[in-house]
Amino acid sequence: MTEIAPEADARTVVQRPVRRGRASAGTGRLAALLVSPTLLVLTVVVLYPTLMALKESLYGPKGLDPATGFISDTEPFVGLRNYAEIFGEAGARFWNAFWNTTFFTVVTVGLETVIGVAMALIMHKAFRGRALVRAGILVPWAVPTAISGLLWRWIFNSDGVANALLGRQILWTTEGFQAKVAVIVAEVWKTAPFIGLLVLAGLQVIPKEVYEAARMDGARAARRFWHITLPLVKPALLVAVLFRCMDALRMFDLPYILVGAQKHSVETLSMLAQNEASNVRFGPASAYAVLLFLYVFLIALAFVRLLGADLVGGGGGSGGRRRGGLLRLGAVRRPGPGQVTA
Repeated sequence: MTEIAPEADARTVVQRPVRRGRASAGTGRLAALLVSPTLLVLTVVVLYPTLMALKESLYGPKGLDPATGFISDTEPFVGLRNYAEIFGEAGARFWNAFWNTTFFTVVTVGLETVIGVAMALIMHKAFRGRALVRAGILVPWAVPTAISGLLWRWIFNSDGVANALLGRQILWTTEGFQAKVAVIVAEVWKTAPFIGLLVLAGLQVIPKEVYEAARMDGARAARRFWHITLPLVKPALLVAVLFRCMDALRMFDLPYILVGAQKHSVETLSMLAQNEASNVRFGPASAYAVLLFLYVFLIALAFVRLLGADLVGGGGGSGGRRRGGLLRLGAVRRPGPGQVTA
């Protein structure tokens, strides 16, 4: 047996960590170089406007200069007064917009989730004309929101299709709960296909052998859906719900076009901030925009914190629940005489 010299063995032991360190440093520099364009775009598009809005929210609207009697050229520094006013009498409009935003988000995302899953199941079935059905389901999502708002405004007109079908004269685009219903119907019609598309992608990666084993165990369609389909598409479904929540919290164009501005029933936080800015009240508008940003950020953070493992499709607990769901479908039958087991 050939012996290795102590000097050569020591050199080998010493040199290996150096090579790994150099490789890690080179990989880190390459990763930073590849990510830097994205970080630059995020800084210009997200970080800088957010910081400017935060700065602008500390100033009030321009008023009369008592020394000259003319409108002041500069905005007065008011500190946190724009934020404090939402807890006073001036905050009634803000809280109305806040609750409208929350109501629209909860109702529309809930309906879109149920309808989107149903759409995904339909698009996943193999039948003649499936391509045409898929195209028809996805068309509303491809329609621009402004065009969709004008379309539904025509439908919900006083002498439009909706009243003709109901046989009643309902003023959908005025103040009242019916205006909320009009916005919800139009929003669900447009964005439910988005959830259906993401869930369809999750359905297509489920092995067919899992369903065949469940059928052999005597599991019915509802049981297969609850214990196989739903747990396995949960990561894709949660990502779709997260995106829709973040999008619904920023809802602006659809109610603005469908119902109109400054409507108490459908005014959202985005509409309120835009209205304040159009009236040259940039300080309160920036404050509302910052609060909306924090609201969206907290919702996204809650999703990631509470459902982080499911969002990436991992996690030990999630896998355990999935295995348990499959095991609950039925005990493995012992083959009888003459039967062949797979």
